[in-house]
Amino acid sequence: MSQIKVEKPSAMTLAALGVKQWPTWSKEVSTFTWQYSSTEIAYILEGEVTVTPANGAPVSFAAGDLVTFASGLDCVWEVKKQLRKHYHFE
Repeated sequence: MSQIKVEKPSAMTLAALGVKQWPTWSKEVSTFTWQYSSTEIAYILEGEVTVTPANGAPVSFAAGDLVTFASGLDCVWEVKKQLRKHYHFE
């Protein structure tokens, strides 16, 4: 499996995951490094982002995407448009 998985979820999938109950996080336009110590699932409410794994190709996603980040992922985030997301760590 790739370290970053992006999908377009159905309303049923979002409801089954309980996304509306997850906390939200916002970030201004910026670039920063991040390392995942556990798997994160995020539903993007607003914004546009490109995440580049340490030894991989850049992955872009935006509002309406459900994104899974694998545990152990070491990457650089480039927030291109103000980000707001629901998130859940497994």
